[in-house]
Amino acid sequence: MTGHAHKEHSGEQLLSAAQNVLTNAGEQWTAMRADVFETLSEQERPSSAYDIADALSTRRGKRVAANSVYRILDLFVRNNLANRIESANAYLVNTHPGCQHDCIFLICDECGKTVHIDNDQLTGALRKAGNAKGFANVRPVVELRGVCDDCAAR
Repeated sequence: MTGHAHKEHSGEQLLSAAQNVLTNAGEQWTAMRADVFETLSEQERPSSAYDIADALSTRRGKRVAANSVYRILDLFVRNNLANRIESANAYLVNTHPGCQHDCIFLICDECGKTVHIDNDQLTGALRKAGNAKGFANVRPVVELRGVCDDCAAR
C-alpha cells in the first residue's frame, strides 16, 4: 500500500486544525460552520445533511434547515475538511485537514462502517488515465463495498 504520512487529529485539535485550514483559505469560521463541523466529527458513520441538520436542531433547540447544512458541507469538501461518500450521499469528517490526497473508502453494506485507506499509486494511476483521455482536474472517487470483519463474524 503506497501512502503518505499525515497527522490524524481528534477533539479540540481537530476543530482547531479545521478552523485554521478554512480561515487560511480566506473563508470565515462562523458559529454555524463550527457547529456543523463538530456535529459531523461526532458521527461514527457517514452522515447525510439531514442527519446533521436533525442533530443540530436538537443541539441548538431550534430547527436547522438541511439546505444550510448542505452548503456548509460542500464548503468543507471543497476545502478538504470533509469527504463525501458518493454512493451514500453522506459525509465523513476529514481527520487530517489540509492534507491533500485522494481517499479510497471501504464501506460495509451491513452496518455502514466506513474506513479510508490511502494508495497514492492507485489514485495517481486513475488521475493519469483521466488526463490521458483529455480530462483536466481529475478527482478520483474510489469506494469499495463489502462486509466488514465484525459483520462477517456474526
